[in-house]
Amino acid sequence: MGWLSRTFDPKISTHLLREEGEVIVDDVHHHWVVYIFPVMEALVGFGLLYLFLVSPVDLAWLPLVLAAAVFVHAAWKAVNEHMDRFVITNMRVFRVRGVLSQKLATMPLGRILDITVEKPLTGRLVDYGHFVFESAAQEQGLRDIRYVGRPYQRDLVIQRVVQRAGLRGPRVS
Repeated sequence: MGWLSRTFDPKISTHLLREEGEVIVDDVHHHWVVYIFPVMEALVGFGLLYLFLVSPVDLAWLPLVLAAAVFVHAAWKAVNEHMDRFVITNMRVFRVRGVLSQKLATMPLGRILDITVEKPLTGRLVDYGHFVFESAAQEQGLRDIRYVGRPYQRDLVIQRVVQRAGLRGPRVS
C-alpha cells in the first residue's frame, strides 16, 4: 500500500512557500460521501464477475470485460476525488487537483471577499457542505469547493487565519 499512497498523493508540501514562512493550517480532503458512487460501481463490477462465473463459456468474456471496465471507472473516480485537495495556509488558500495532469488554483487571503457555506439536506445529516468563494477575480479555480467535511469549522479556520494575518480588523467608528 506504500507505493499506492505515494503515487496517488497530490504532494501538497511542494506548493508551499517555505522560505516566506508559509505553513499548512488545514489540508481538506473530500468528505467520505464522494466515495459512495465508486463503491456502488465496484459492487456492480462484482455482480458482473458473478455473471462471468455462471455464463456459458462462449459468452463469458462479455461480463468479464464489462466488469473490468466498471472496476477501472470506479477506481478512476475514487482516485480523482482523492487527488482533489483544498489547502488553507497562513498566507493563502489553494486547490490542487488532477490525476494525470495537475491543476493548481491559488487565492491570497486578502482577496477573499466572502465565503458562502451551503449545506444540502444530506450534508446536514452527515456533516458536509460546499464552499463558494467570492473574490475580486471571479474566474478562478477556487470559486466552488464541493463536499467539504465539517464546513462550518473549516469556515471558522479561514476566518481566524484572515484575522490573524491582519487583513481584516475590528471596525472603528
